Amino acid sequence: MSDTDTLVIKQHLIDPEICIRCNTCEATCPVGAITHDDRNYVVDAEKCNLCMACVPPCPTGSIDNWRDVPKANSYGLEEQFSWDSLPAPIEIVAQLNRALVTAAGATTDPDSASAASSVVAPVVTLNAANTGNFSATLPPWSAAHAYTNLYGPKAAEKTITATVTGNVRVTEVGSDYDTHHIVLDFGALPFPLLEGQSIGVIAPGLDASGKPHHARQYSIASPRNGERPGYNNASLTVKRVLEDHAGNAVRGVASNYLCDLAVGERVQVIGPFGASFLMPNHPKSHIVMICTGTGSAPMRAMTEWRRRLRASGKFEGGKLMLFFGARTQEELPYFGPLSNLPKDFIDINFAFSRTANEKKKYVQDAMRERAADLAPLLSDANSFFYVCGLKAMEEGVLFALRDIAQQAGVSWDAIASAMKREGRLHLETY
Repeated sequence: MSDTDTLVIKQHLIDPEICIRCNTCEATCPVGAITHDDRNYVVDAEKCNLCMACVPPCPTGSIDNWRDVPKANSYGLEEQFSWDSLPAPIEIVAQLNRALVTAAGATTDPDSASAASSVVAPVVTLNAANTGNFSATLPPWSAAHAYTNLYGPKAAEKTITATVTGNVRVTEVGSDYDTHHIVLDFGALPFPLLEGQSIGVIAPGLDASGKPHHARQYSIASPRNGERPGYNNASLTVKRVLEDHAGNAVRGVASNYLCDLAVGERVQVIGPFGASFLMPNHPKSHIVMICTGTGSAPMRAMTEWRRRLRASGKFEGGKLMLFFGARTQEELPYFGPLSNLPKDFIDINFAFSRTANEKKKYVQDAMRERAADLAPLLSDANSFFYVCGLKAMEEGVLFALRDIAQQAGVSWDAIASAMKREGRLHLETY
């Protein structure tokens, strides 16, 4: 057996039991080592360089798993796709691997959280392939403490049962854009939530393989003190999925289940998830929200919390800007309530790409129209930017921010690096 055959590697793996299939890891990986099928997210040992870029953004910790394995017997992609749980660690001596890492002059050890957090990321030039590298993995300095993973496969309590107390359609009638505002009540059990966090919903029944459905992730659309203030409840914004991103007919398991729920029915939930896409508590902070479709959920939560603070007299005047895109006005969730908000409270900019007899307009176009107002916010340490919606929007939004910065005579590389480091630019796309 050759030296290569006996080499021990530290293989990066994703735990399928607690992964909520949010795609954060795949979007973040700078070397394309992470991929997925309709069941599992997996890591290609031939591509993974242990850079740790995917670890901090993961909302569940499912990404933070490592196995010392002989390189010749490393876990292949097909084997990982078949897993329902991680295999038990192999009892082997890992000294060869550590010696290899030392000889290569590596600066990080996957076993050392402090080493991983001390690595200074190089300046990255924006291009279409690396937009995920610009998202902050830390929350704003003034954000409230987020509780995570209170319920789930590896928590003391596997799920929490919520009761549906509301299910209202929030788009105009149309067969291909049925979006619902769903309120879930958690009763007396603790389920603390913050704006920007998400939960996992487990649809009943079995998948095509005869196995229980994996949890589907949904962002919270209500503020921290509940959809109804003072109640232990929360709301979701759910669009009925009838086709995939390629336009192929498909019936979304969880989305259709949720949209069809009646008041009084009970739902199995896990979470909460997310500790970085959080709003600042500093009352004079400025918030710029950029979203499409159901990506409006966390933006509604942030807006409503600010609205309640304002009504209580505790709001000190930070700016609130919203750039909201949809194909048409009829497909835009919450259009009516948004239109009724005071203009001196929130600066709303709509962008519609399929309005009859009008030129296509996307959120990045609306942002460029407001470049004079956005440019100073990019350099303001009290300004925080949040982007949520389909993955396709991410590139256009970041290029718009870059162009706005450059037109203002500001270095985009310096601004982008500072915003990521300071928890001021957050991307959550799917």
